[in-house]
Order: sequence, then structure tokens, then C-alpha cells
Amino acid sequence: MKNNSFANAKRATLLLLFSICIHTSIAQPQLKIIEVEVTADHPNWQYKLGEKVEFKISVERNNQPLKNVEISYRTGLEKLVPEETKTMVLKDGTGSIKVDGLKKSGFLRCWVDATIDGKKYTGYATAGFEPEKIQPVVKMPEDFDTFWEDAKAELAKIPLDAEMTLLPERCTEKVNVYHVNIQNYPGRSRMYGILSMPKASGKYPAILRVPGAGVRAYYGDVATAEKGIITLQIGIHGVPVNLDPEVYENLRYGALDNYWVYNLKDKDQYYYKRVYLGCVRAVDFIYSLPEFDTQNIAVAGGSQGGALSIITAGLDSRIKWLAPFYPALCDLVGYTENRAGGWPHMFHPDNPHHQTEAEMQVSAYYDVVNFAKKVNVPGFYSWGFNDNVCPPTSMYAAYNVIKATKELLLAEQTAHWSFPEQRETSENWLLSKLKPE
Repeated sequence: MKNNSFANAKRATLLLLFSICIHTSIAQPQLKIIEVEVTADHPNWQYKLGEKVEFKISVERNNQPLKNVEISYRTGLEKLVPEETKTMVLKDGTGSIKVDGLKKSGFLRCWVDATIDGKKYTGYATAGFEPEKIQPVVKMPEDFDTFWEDAKAELAKIPLDAEMTLLPERCTEKVNVYHVNIQNYPGRSRMYGILSMPKASGKYPAILRVPGAGVRAYYGDVATAEKGIITLQIGIHGVPVNLDPEVYENLRYGALDNYWVYNLKDKDQYYYKRVYLGCVRAVDFIYSLPEFDTQNIAVAGGSQGGALSIITAGLDSRIKWLAPFYPALCDLVGYTENRAGGWPHMFHPDNPHHQTEAEMQVSAYYDVVNFAKKVNVPGFYSWGFNDNVCPPTSMYAAYNVIKATKELLLAEQTAHWSFPEQRETSENWLLSKLKPE
């Protein structure tokens, strides 16, 4: 009994670590003693062009408005310098600000600050103006298709040379868990991931889990595998994903610091070329598994993983479903037309070292928008208007060019995180598609 209890506790700990890893960038923010609540007056935070917005403000302690609070506020477009800061006193702890609406499709944000007992508290809300009409700034290079078809042809010549190492301490009664090592582009590079495979004999659908930005260990999606779905959770940096945390910390602040701009002047050497092809290589590996139910595979992820989900579906026709959350890397050059571009914001006015024409031209080969135009399978998407990492203007620029069947679950107040209900709805959607009744 003691051994079984210990094993169960260990598995529970690993599942918890996986959950933390998956949700690090998507967990809800912690509540504070003082909350600055800002909301738009329309229930869905959406407006017609030119329509005025009334931002409602409340400064609260213990859910009770604080009296005679001085606030400062500013309004402007996401990620860009707002108009001048103004101040006002909230006599009863509540108030409102009326602002002229945008004349072009996009998003208007209102930031509110309150300093209480020497500590600054901030809240903000974002109003959308006909976001369904937002169109991308980035253009598709004339040789975009040729560039990626040639790259995939090069990849296809490289043997998988796959290695699977069982991780007994992570296995459960129903699932085997493996550390996977696959040969990737350009041949000497490797891709690593965690494969979770149902133990029972049979054929199973699969989900490719693509990662958010950063460098870290992964623990595998055992919970979904226990429902009868093969899951492969990959890293993108060509290093094993089961090492000590110190290794990833050193890489994060050392060799992989700002990896998203490595070789941005050269479309053939840019960092993400190996990453995008690695996602295709991960699909190759899933297809090589005798337990895989061919023609039944999805890709899912958030932030950078949201981008990689769309990119993989656009690059690889074998993908049948996708479920991205707040995708990064969308309409990167949006800043050239005085509006927000996507993460990692290499063309933001504050990043002059990466504002060259050559880099902008290269980025077009890697922009999610141009892959979104190639997506022809159903997708479930979700994000919020308050996202300051992946601005909604950039995400809509990609979403609006997708012609395939698509669903968008909005949680307007969320920033770069999601509610449990969003996650649950997305997972249920995936399960319903992969395992139709």
C-alpha cells in the first residue's frame, strides 16, 4: 500500500508540474488588496466606427469602492504611446471616462492608475471597433509557397532516426510516457518531446502540443492520453526536455536569449525555419507510430504555440483540426502603419535595431498571417481584448484571412491568460472532433 501510495503521489506531482508548465503564461493573475476595475460600457466591448466609448472605473478594497481616490488615466492604441495622462478624483470610488471612438477598425485601450499607501495599482480595458474588418499589413512574398515547399522537400530527405526512451516514473496504469528524440532539419539538428501513449492495443487519434515561448522542461499530456488520444508535446530548441531546471535557466539567459530575432536578416538561416519544419517533423513522427489512427490528428497551443498551431496547419495538410489560443507572430509589421504588431514586437518603435527593410522582408516568410491564408481545416480559437503580449489587432489580422470553418471564443477581459472555461471548451471541442460519437 505504501509503495502504491507513493507511486500515485509521484504521478500526481508530475501531472501538477505538467499543469504548471502548460499554464505558466495563461494562469489568471493574482488578486490584490486594491483592485482597479476598468470596463467598457457595451457588454461585448465592441463598437461601431466612430462610436463613443464610456469606460467605467471602480477602485475597490474587499470589493467595496474606496472614497476620494485620485486616479490618472490615459487612452490610446495597444502597444503605442497613449495620449497625455489626465487625472480625476473618484469621490465615491467609481467614475467614468467618455472617449471618442476609432475611425478605423482596431482597438482602443484605457489605462487607469491609482496610488494608495505609496503603492501603484493599475487596471485597463480595451474596446474593439469592428475588429472583424481588420486586415493585415504584411504582404505575402511572391515565392512564399516555393520557399516552404522546397524546405519541406529538404526535410523529407532526412531520416527520422527516432529514439523513444520509456520514462517509467511518469507512466500510469493506462499510459506509457516516453522521452522522444527525432532527427530534424537541417540534418544534424534534433527535436525532443514527451510522447504519452495509451497502453491498450488499438488505433488512436493524436494531438500535437506545440509550446509557448521560452525554454523549459516538459512533462507530457498524460491526462489526455488516458482518454484514448496519443499526445506529443514538443520543445523547439533542439535540447532534451527532461533536464534539470538549471540547464534551461542558463539557456534562457544565455545562448537562447532573444532567440526569436536570431538571423532575422536571412530567410534561410532565421531561427524559426528549423522550428516550423520541426513541427512538420513532429507530424512525421506521429504518422510513423503503428498505434496512430491516420487522418485523425490535431495541433494545439497558446501564444507562440498558438502561432505554431496555425503555421503547422498551414504547412502540413495532414493536420485535420487546430485549437490556438492567443497566437503570437501575427502581422509583425503592423507597427509600420501606426498600429500594434504581434509578439515578439521586433518592429516596435522601441526596437530600432530590428527595424530594417531586410528584416521586415524576411519576417513575411514567417508571419502567421501568411500561413493562416493556407489553413483549410476547422479551428477553435480563443483570446481576450486586454492581451498586451499578443495584441488583439494582430490576432484578428490573422484570424480574418482564414477561410476555413472557424470558431472564436472571446473572453474580452482576459489579457495573456485564460479562464478555465475557455480551456475546457477548447479541449471538449478537440475531443469531439478527434473522437466523434
